[in-house]
Amino acid sequence: MQATTWSVPKKNTALDISRELSTTTFSMLVAQLASFINREGVVFTMHRAINKTRQLAGFLQRFQSTLVVAEHNNDKLTPITLSAITAANKLGGEVSCLVAGTDCAKVVAELSKVLGVNKVLVAQHDAFKGALPEELTPIILATQQQFKFTHICAGASAFGKNLLPRVAAKLDVAPISDIIEIQSPDTFVRTIYAGNALSTVKCNESVKVFTVRGTAFEPAASEGGSATSEDVASSSAVGVSEWLEQNLSKSDRPELAGAKVVVSGGRGLKSGENFQLLYDLAETMNAAVGASRAAVDAGYVPNDMQVGQTGKIVAPELYIAVGISGAIQHLAGMKDSKTIVAINKDPEAPIFLVSDFGLVADLFKAVPEMTAALRK
Repeated sequence: MQATTWSVPKKNTALDISRELSTTTFSMLVAQLASFINREGVVFTMHRAINKTRQLAGFLQRFQSTLVVAEHNNDKLTPITLSAITAANKLGGEVSCLVAGTDCAKVVAELSKVLGVNKVLVAQHDAFKGALPEELTPIILATQQQFKFTHICAGASAFGKNLLPRVAAKLDVAPISDIIEIQSPDTFVRTIYAGNALSTVKCNESVKVFTVRGTAFEPAASEGGSATSEDVASSSAVGVSEWLEQNLSKSDRPELAGAKVVVSGGRGLKSGENFQLLYDLAETMNAAVGASRAAVDAGYVPNDMQVGQTGKIVAPELYIAVGISGAIQHLAGMKDSKTIVAINKDPEAPIFLVSDFGLVADLFKAVPEMTAALRK
């Protein structure tokens, strides 16, 4: 397609188009421009039409309203919720956050200070213990019925992926998962084929339900906001599922999804005992430790350490890949890292194609040397 140059006059009484056109094209153009002529015979200029389109877009944006379902542990907000709030603000209009829990006053106070949040809706009930989707869905539906939000979103974590598809099904709309960009209130971008292609999705549903990839949006500022809080009526327990207990592994290292430095190991470490090399290195940098799917499937480490398409998506300031070949599924979970360092004895390993710095060496020699140097 050839580029077209338009010369728009400054006056509003005529439309001056400067370009070379064939007779047929010119006739088609005249027919299209005829629609711009009003009953008094005044020709609207093209730039006036463009301005009106922009005004209309801004007018529609003011009528957007978004509900962000907050993820928390009744004591502290999960960082991915701040990224979801940033995404919600890109839609325009008011942003409200729903906090559903058992005793979540601290979370409400924290959210009220987040920049970009207009209102915090609070629902407290014993049934919300454990954030079971069967119990949270009715309160979200009731809130939607009351406030008529145009968008409902949450972070693309296990919490959001577990909850929002159920909400969308109850609303009879199609959800959009793991978005990385918002182009307009009804157009979103998400990755497909393990991050090798981008899909632009236009959603015509009356209510847009979507999850947000936390690494794609900067977290909203935790200070500077002054949101009001409002209690919403909690429905009775559904009772189809019951929360029993949660056993979490405790570690002095940072949480993997939010760490600024991540050291990950692959099958090249050969055993779970050899991951101690990475734990020692991580300790010197206050880093989190992750693993490839191959290492998890081999039983070296638990699956909550897995980084990749079917694991956790991370984007730290520094990502160190040790003994990881660079399978496409793993790259999908870490390629947004600011700086990537790879250590592998195979110079043809695909991980070197995405790394900023690469070291072709035996990890069993290189990693202890790095650890010793950092401890000095």
